[in-house]
Amino acid sequence: MDLSIIIPAYEESKKIAADVKAAAAFLQTNHFAGEIIVVDDGSSDNTTQAAEAAARLISSEVSLNVIRNDEHRGKGYAVRTGMAQSKGEYVMFADSGSCVPYENTLDGLKLLKSGGCDIANGSRKMQGCDIQRGQSWHRRMFSRLFRLFIVHVIGVPAEFTDTQCGFKVYRGEVARQLYGRCITDGFSFDVEVILRARKAGYRIKEFPVTWTCDPDSRLSAARSLGPVLRELIAVKRAVARD
Repeated sequence: MDLSIIIPAYEESKKIAADVKAAAAFLQTNHFAGEIIVVDDGSSDNTTQAAEAAARLISSEVSLNVIRNDEHRGKGYAVRTGMAQSKGEYVMFADSGSCVPYENTLDGLKLLKSGGCDIANGSRKMQGCDIQRGQSWHRRMFSRLFRLFIVHVIGVPAEFTDTQCGFKVYRGEVARQLYGRCITDGFSFDVEVILRARKAGYRIKEFPVTWTCDPDSRLSAARSLGPVLRELIAVKRAVARD
């Protein structure tokens, strides 16, 4: 298995079929032996059924595994669930909605295969990015506050321009090891992975992506700031204890 693609989904019945189709097309076009793992994080709509029905839209050569969590736990829990089931030499996760074209994966894989890093994180904020549609002003403000907090309070190196881009590629064994130790169910799981990776001595590099903001996001900046900051403090303490 060359590449495992994990797609965390919550209330994504209108998008998930297109996500599966795009991921499968990428695998086939590039002649990767691959699998797609959709993790429905306790949706109340028919996300699971729509994902399963998408099997009719893709080649039988592409493995599709749809997992449904019984309750809504958070994006971190969904990605962690998918990582545990992955079999690929390389593993990635991509947000539902195809905000980043799957072809951008090739840039991340190039970094990994060259031996330059163990984790390749997509970034929307470094030189070379192509932003097709940007964020609203309040989401940009949330992003700035979040970055200041994780750099100056949590200790994430300032060299990382974009910890929260939902498009990341890993060496498979590295991903399964790191996510197997993670505890964060919510939005801050990306930060926990970075902290644990650096503590374990894994190398992380960023690569620029083409990105289109999806206005139909599951994260509310106004409602999420307090819980996210508390989650980050818990992450810092947990990583320090391990």
